[in-house]
Amino acid sequence: MKLSAFSVLSLALALPLAAVMVRADSIDIGTAAPFGVLGEAGVTNTGPSVISGSVAGSTGTPAVTGFPPGSVVPPGVLSTAGVANSGPGTPFGDALAAYNYAAGLSGMSEGAASLGSGGIGGTLATALPTGVYSFSSTAVLLNGTLFLNAGANNNASWIFQIPAALTTASASSVEVVDTGSGPFTGTITWDVGSSATLGSTTSFLGTVISLAGDSLDNGATIGCGRVISLDASVTLINNTITTPGATGGCAQTTGSGSGGSGGTIGGGGGGTIKTPEPGELALLSFGLAALAFLGLRKSRARSATI
Repeated sequence: MKLSAFSVLSLALALPLAAVMVRADSIDIGTAAPFGVLGEAGVTNTGPSVISGSVAGSTGTPAVTGFPPGSVVPPGVLSTAGVANSGPGTPFGDALAAYNYAAGLSGMSEGAASLGSGGIGGTLATALPTGVYSFSSTAVLLNGTLFLNAGANNNASWIFQIPAALTTASASSVEVVDTGSGPFTGTITWDVGSSATLGSTTSFLGTVISLAGDSLDNGATIGCGRVISLDASVTLINNTITTPGATGGCAQTTGSGSGGSGGTIGGGGGGTIKTPEPGELALLSFGLAALAFLGLRKSRARSATI
């Protein structure tokens, strides 16, 4: 079938609109949201770590050591009594509910994909669009830089389902590219079935929710997120963690900028179709309407001359 110029142009304008629909939902972690660090079996820190967000163990194992020399930036609170570790409306209970929700998204059509076994990061040729990503291997290694493409959407979200351990090599990083204008308010969730270990000087983005213990090696940073161990402890060594909503968090403007002392947010596109802003949508709609009107007039004129 031969397409008219109008049909071709209409498709070209409509395809970017379809890209808006491909995204993952943000994960709501409820009362765990203000926390930068939650360790069910306690939190241990060495060195001048800086946490922009609250820090706590559970009421059963509340020990939090190493503060000082570590510090918690107000309005974050350092809890010495711990917080409730079960049930809805409690930090650990809500974090567990978020973990289970994210884990149950496997097989969803909204961008769901399996990344298979092996490492991620430098081995990927293109930036990952928003979506739900599952891994077939039991242990996942981030080696190099993992690029995430926001598709010009400042509320973009990614969910990574990892069946066992998550480990990052030293100096690895996560970077969000092709953000829209204004502050970035998206989310990145790492649903980890075992332990998470961030290698030294790793520049990470997102919230890690794990079933086992978490360790941040010397100089590792987390931006736009937090680290939560549901069943074990969290170990920190000279780290910086910035929680969304605490002293800026993810609220970075377009262009290169740190995700709150973690990975980088902003930068160029990753080779995907740009998602239109609301003003652009209006222009596209106007253009389609004008083309339809002109096409109708041309059709009537042709009919009148026959």
